[in-house]
Amino acid sequence: MRTVTDQHIAILGGARSGIAVARLLKKQGAVPFVSDTSPIREDLKTLLKSEGIEWEEGGHSDRVRQQASMVVVSPGIPDSAEIMKYHKREGTPVYSELEVADWFNQSPVIAVTGSNGKTTVTRWLEFTWQTAGRDVRAGGNIGLPYSDLISDSGTETTMILEVSSFQLDHIWKFRPGIGVILNITPDHLDRYEQNFDRYADAKLRLTENQQSSDLLIYNADDPVTAGRVEQLANNTDGPKIFAYSIRHEVDRGAFVRNDTIWFNLNGHEEKLMPIKEVGIPGTHNLGNGLATALVARVSEIRDEWIRESLKQFTGVEHRLEMVRELDGVRYVNDSKATNINAVWFALDSYQAPIVLILGGRDKGNDYRALNDQIRNKVHTIIGLGEARQAIKKQLKSVVPNYLEAGDMSEAVRLAKKQGKRGEIVLLSPACASFDMFENYEHRGDAFKEAVREL
Repeated sequence: MRTVTDQHIAILGGARSGIAVARLLKKQGAVPFVSDTSPIREDLKTLLKSEGIEWEEGGHSDRVRQQASMVVVSPGIPDSAEIMKYHKREGTPVYSELEVADWFNQSPVIAVTGSNGKTTVTRWLEFTWQTAGRDVRAGGNIGLPYSDLISDSGTETTMILEVSSFQLDHIWKFRPGIGVILNITPDHLDRYEQNFDRYADAKLRLTENQQSSDLLIYNADDPVTAGRVEQLANNTDGPKIFAYSIRHEVDRGAFVRNDTIWFNLNGHEEKLMPIKEVGIPGTHNLGNGLATALVARVSEIRDEWIRESLKQFTGVEHRLEMVRELDGVRYVNDSKATNINAVWFALDSYQAPIVLILGGRDKGNDYRALNDQIRNKVHTIIGLGEARQAIKKQLKSVVPNYLEAGDMSEAVRLAKKQGKRGEIVLLSPACASFDMFENYEHRGDAFKEAVREL
């Protein structure tokens, strides 16, 4: 545990994680100061006032620059921001909320990262631990911030964290007992100077402090992840490595043989269950289920509880979430699909014709990677948000019908006119939500509200 008593610490960003880490540092005897260039929500300001934590909004004052012995930065603030450049020049230590919360945590940590599927796997693991009657806390990049989770946890609690590349950018000693890398596909390249290798490097930071007593679980079917992990395999001081695959058998980990999930651990094979019994559809969700099962198995959760979890888990909100069936048309909310690969998996999950609502704030996407899926399954694209022009330029010639909408309500009304009985209206945006919404949850809720009003 690190001592921060009487240290003046600047918290850059006054959203959930910033407020949470400020409160944690205050409890540890520090003097936190929250600073945000945007307005801070009134309920959060009330919380800060009640705990005697000072704050500012609308810009960063000299107090943030000159009085801080260290800085805790929100995941939403890029290194290119002027305040970050200042502290880099001054040599001020800069940490993520993930790193700081870990200083005061006593629970074993399972950390899940990846371009796609990390929310599903994090919640699936939480469900598995609950099914087995284990004490568990889950959050991080979703739900409650790490700093809020540790307040009532102990050594018997398992901490399951969804971890983003932005959070990993500013770790120092963060070290999960079990690290999980699901996949690494192009995403957030606008934050990494359009350099995919830099983005991949950020994901691999999950492993950089792991030792031989720790475990790393990875997706052997993802070529980028597999290639990066293979480079770690010869490090005798690094973590023990386990793989999972739905395409081929693995020497140590989980795999599919003859439509059945198997474990291969310490040279001993164990049959778990038929893949047809996994509760949520889609090939990508079978992979997520394998990751979940493997983490649970190496954590000594009994197979009966793992089987029950894989059968009963129904997925997460805003990820291929069935909203309503109206006049024979199914409306599906996949607002959490914020990159191209996630949309590809969403389209791959269905065989029926699709009306696809696509768009938001573009992150440097190459929408042409969806061409084959769109030609085979999508008869109408409805472009939405700032990305409309890029989508139109890249995909209009690929799809029979291309339409545009000014807001979510209009997009849903247009989709209703285009959809026919037996078809699907799918919101799977491939983009960030910040052009029109607070976050992907807000966008998904707007879609659901518009669908219910039809």
